[in-house]
Amino acid sequence: MRLRLPRLLLGLTCLLIAVWLVAPTLVVIPMSFADKKSLAFPPTGFSLQWYENFFTNPQWFGSLVTSAKVAVMVALVATVIGTMAAIGIERMKSRTGGLIRAVLITPMIVPGVVLAVGVYAVYLDTQLVGTWAGYVLAHTLLAIPFVVIAVGANLAVFDARLETAAASLGASRLKTFFTITLPLILPGILSGALFAFVTSFDEVIVSLFITSPQLKTLPVQIFSSMTRDADPTVAAVGSLIFMATSLIIGLGLIFGTRRRGA
Repeated sequence: MRLRLPRLLLGLTCLLIAVWLVAPTLVVIPMSFADKKSLAFPPTGFSLQWYENFFTNPQWFGSLVTSAKVAVMVALVATVIGTMAAIGIERMKSRTGGLIRAVLITPMIVPGVVLAVGVYAVYLDTQLVGTWAGYVLAHTLLAIPFVVIAVGANLAVFDARLETAAASLGASRLKTFFTITLPLILPGILSGALFAFVTSFDEVIVSLFITSPQLKTLPVQIFSSMTRDADPTVAAVGSLIFMATSLIIGLGLIFGTRRRGA
């Protein structure tokens, strides 16, 4: 009985914290079904017009497509660069490697507004404002640190003797990398790619500085809508993103549980 009471209190505390964290997100869902053009909670009626507006309005759906395309490209570029950087840093095993690592994660430390102003100043001279290349380069700069950290965590527990054993058996460095190193650090690479995708898809500060009327990402469209009018389409977008994220995380947990069970 004495042991059950602390466990019960701990479980109740965890439940309350979870509710406190999720509650603001859950409030958005009923607001997305409002029948009036206002962000009011609770809504006075029920309507699906804001979901319809999201998929039929070229500005909203176009910004979603733009964000998805940019995020995919950023995930690919940042994963390749970040993985190579993490491997190089791990191989150096010196103060220089630590210094390079500190430089690579600087975008996570520097305030977003400061970084956005710097990127904007450079882009004005290079004609990259409002271009696909501009978005990909800027978002990749922000995403690389997450890949370096994720891959570096896997490399920290990687047994380098496996590579030595493969080399002693006649495997080339390239073959050793693809048959030994890559499969073992693949979880870190996939995690880094996911973080890179989310970082790009959710980025708003830098995107506000380099956006254009012809090329606008979803976070910028949401920000513009909130500053211009109280359009419940924002709530519909938030609800769709929340459900998609929950589905992905749920599938990942189920897959991970089955994999560990097997």
